[in-house]
Amino acid sequence: MGVDPLWTGYRHRAVDADGWMTFWRLDPREQPFELHDWLGRPERPGHRLWSRAATPAGVRAGWRTSASSVSLEIRAALDIYAEIAPVDFLVNGELHARRPVEVGEQRITVELPPGPVVLEIWLPQGGAIGVREVSFDGEAEAQPPTGPRWITYGSSITQCTGAYGPSETWPALVARRHGWELVALGLAGECHLDPIAAQTIRDTPARMISLCLGINIYGGETFGGRTLPGQVEAFISTVRDGHPHTPIVVITPLTVPNQEGKPNALGLTLDDIRACVELGARTLGDPDLQLIDGRTILSHEEAQTLYADDVHPNADGYRLIADRLAPLLTLSL
Repeated sequence: MGVDPLWTGYRHRAVDADGWMTFWRLDPREQPFELHDWLGRPERPGHRLWSRAATPAGVRAGWRTSASSVSLEIRAALDIYAEIAPVDFLVNGELHARRPVEVGEQRITVELPPGPVVLEIWLPQGGAIGVREVSFDGEAEAQPPTGPRWITYGSSITQCTGAYGPSETWPALVARRHGWELVALGLAGECHLDPIAAQTIRDTPARMISLCLGINIYGGETFGGRTLPGQVEAFISTVRDGHPHTPIVVITPLTVPNQEGKPNALGLTLDDIRACVELGARTLGDPDLQLIDGRTILSHEEAQTLYADDVHPNADGYRLIADRLAPLLTLSL
């Protein structure tokens, strides 16, 4: 039995002639260039924003079902910047099955325990992904998302392609712990304060917003010391236009042991970036805005053991980030 899923966590859904759905976390219809295929290509030279936006990090759907199995029709292509992540099946809030996703079209079937149970399917947080049908061998009723909505924006450290699975990225873990509806705008390599990202957050109702800013700006040498504070201020001001009193948390870059103290081509160290982000955020004098120094989330020693490379935490690192940030991200702010 096919049941139309109530997918959540995306901005725009595109469906091709064969019924394959791409979930865009930013809306490509607002762009002045044509997107030629479901992978979101071509893009402007050196610009990966739209391939990132077409990866369904945080996109999921839920059902109440007494079926004994569920099948998901999914297709995947390699993203040259990220491996294809698995798909997670949660039963009553706990991980029940994690299945790898291969290149091409496939049907993934998972046996379910005796019901009725609440099933969630979390789509991969890495790779170029399309989905078509979800079917059950028994009764199933789609469940709408519940809980207050939280939007979190950031880099690859928010997209978390290196997490164990899509339900164990740090945003997913925090959202599941608090019972929040997650909108995850982690865009690996593409957290450069783009207006479309600010506009998306502005136009999406939310009870909590967090912005992890700075690491891509440091690595991509996007802004200098003169321009970065103003860009941060402008981004937050756009968000505020749609959320006058919503709590906003700004998180500066986490500790990066092998990069600390090294200036980029524009002469900015990571501490300079942190200071510029803080200055831009504080300029607004916003009583509903909180700053978190990213260096307090993981210690230098923890980062040395929990990083997969010079910048990115490994799967256990993402779990620890969730443990540290969950008590700091609350609706009581």
